[in-house]
Amino acid sequence: MSLPAPTLRTARLRLRPVADADAKVLFALHSNAHVMRYWDAPPWRDRVRAERFITACRQLAAEGTGARLAVDRVSDGAFIGWCGLSRWNPDYRSASLGYCFDDAAWGHGYATEAARGLLQWAFDTLDLNRVQAETDTRNVASARVLEKLGFVREGTLREDCVVNGEVSDSWVYGLIRREWLPSSEPVPAR
Repeated sequence: MSLPAPTLRTARLRLRPVADADAKVLFALHSNAHVMRYWDAPPWRDRVRAERFITACRQLAAEGTGARLAVDRVSDGAFIGWCGLSRWNPDYRSASLGYCFDDAAWGHGYATEAARGLLQWAFDTLDLNRVQAETDTRNVASARVLEKLGFVREGTLREDCVVNGEVSDSWVYGLIRREWLPSSEPVPAR
């Protein structure tokens, strides 16, 4: 079952399907060591990785296992990152949330706003009951984003990642439908 990637709008953002034209900005984002310091993989060194990422985004939708969306700022149309759902399981009504934003976009509430828009779509359209997310325990800003969205820290995955020889733990967060506090802000783009 395919899962077409939606186009969503929030007050300041447009979330849209990832396109071939995004290869350059995706490479810039994922090759930035500062942005990727808490990621579960090292920064990209080869531009072909961006093309593989775009292919993987399309494959998620085609297989019906998720939707990964580019995030553009409405005021200037600039690409500032991406936000997505993966591991969508319609039988369990669950999925996993992930996002990555350019460091110039940090501290402006964009990750929270984009994720809120995507979660609204997920709970309303996919009829999810649970969304899970993980973040490196050192990534306090990402943990704050999840907590602002209503996620509850459920546990710690000890030493679950080793990137460039550095071992790290991750926090597991969960958001249950009955605990979701939707905003009236995100609306589908027309």
